[in-house]
Amino acid sequence: MLMQQARWIQKVSILQLLLSLALAAPVAQAVPSFARQTGMACEACHTVFPELTHFGRMFKANGYTLDNLKQVRDIDATKQEMLSLATLPPLAVMVQISDTWLNSPLPDSTDAHARSQASTVGFPQQLSLFYAGKVAPHVGAMIQLTYANDSGTIGIDNTDLRYANNIVLEHEQSLIYGVSLNNNPTVQDLWNSTPAWGFPYASSNAVVSPLAATQIDGPMAQSVAGLTAYVMWNEALYGELGAYRSAKQGVLNPITGAAGPLDGTASNVITGTAPYGRVAYEYQWQRHDLEVGVYGATFKLFPGGGTSAAPAVLSGPVNEFKDLAEDLQYQFIGDEHLFSLAATRIHESMRLDASFASGTAANRSDDLTTTRVIGTYYFRHKFGGSISHFSTTGSTDAGLYPAGAVPGVITSVNGSPNTKGWIAELNYLPWLNTKISLQYTAYTEFNGGASNYDGLGRNASGNGSTYLLAWVTF
Repeated sequence: MLMQQARWIQKVSILQLLLSLALAAPVAQAVPSFARQTGMACEACHTVFPELTHFGRMFKANGYTLDNLKQVRDIDATKQEMLSLATLPPLAVMVQISDTWLNSPLPDSTDAHARSQASTVGFPQQLSLFYAGKVAPHVGAMIQLTYANDSGTIGIDNTDLRYANNIVLEHEQSLIYGVSLNNNPTVQDLWNSTPAWGFPYASSNAVVSPLAATQIDGPMAQSVAGLTAYVMWNEALYGELGAYRSAKQGVLNPITGAAGPLDGTASNVITGTAPYGRVAYEYQWQRHDLEVGVYGATFKLFPGGGTSAAPAVLSGPVNEFKDLAEDLQYQFIGDEHLFSLAATRIHESMRLDASFASGTAANRSDDLTTTRVIGTYYFRHKFGGSISHFSTTGSTDAGLYPAGAVPGVITSVNGSPNTKGWIAELNYLPWLNTKISLQYTAYTEFNGGASNYDGLGRNASGNGSTYLLAWVTF
């Protein structure tokens, strides 16, 4: 057993050395502080940022702790490591500058007969500061603090704090185990087929978004705190279990004027904890890599959102959302050609006792299904693009997806959530930490209709957009 452990450690050391010397080849989660920490060029962890390679996934699973920097260290009397701090702090910056054009101008909110500007400039659209890297022995973090132009505020963004370790089993097989404390279901996931790190990797915040989304597909982001435990056997079979609680940002209790406790003025508050689970299997052969898996969660929510005029309480009936999803990801990584295919299907079953009782849902039970398929190709990590088909379909419910008054737009005249369309994107990377993107989104159906979906004459195609983005990390 000791000989097997020694051989395993020797192999890992050789792999680290070879990768650290691979600087002639064209970061994990596309954060340059990871590259500085490891001494590795971007393609060790990424095809093209932020899509991870297998090595990038293992770097993340191992807690972001692999390093190649001079460390400030200390040990105790038993030779256990008590401190390991890099001499260079793991900080990085991301800047996104964009311009967005809608296919059809929106009504002016002050006059339904007037029109808003034809385009929206984000300068910046987003500015993020990252602490991303090793914190202590076996502990690492990816913490994102973001200024967003739509809110004009600075707030916590995707965050993943990890403890990770590994053991060597018989026949030189490995077992990675760890714990993640995070604020967005699937942000801790290793593959780019799940929502938090899925395509589109960047999108405009100046567009018209459809009414419906499953709970695991964005609505819970940055409003929860989750603790999950995971294991990965032989860099292939992955399993994870955990739970989430509401951790609303920017919400004040109107009585205390403090950050808590949450009361009926807060919306969609989890009662108790929301269980989360994930199983995936990854198979590698030559330059190919294939992953298939399932993931899901159950959220029991108090609708809340009350005011003194329309009170609500965090007790009584709840709305239950059961999300179950399948995903797959295929990658081919050649010397010049890179290709990947990712897909996910999320099915949500809703039991809407609270909303039905209050009259904000027409049905006691509804369902929603979201499907996305994405194909991506790059040549020499420099020129490339993606094409994606997306579809959300579900139960007709005039309470959940209501018709609206002038100026409408984000409404549904027939109470349907059905939305379908395509995204096409072209990318140019003059440098490995800089991406210029041109993205076009086309809707063939929006909130239940192709034409006059809002009852006020707006068509689904009018909500399509052209999005020009400069994305730089350093």
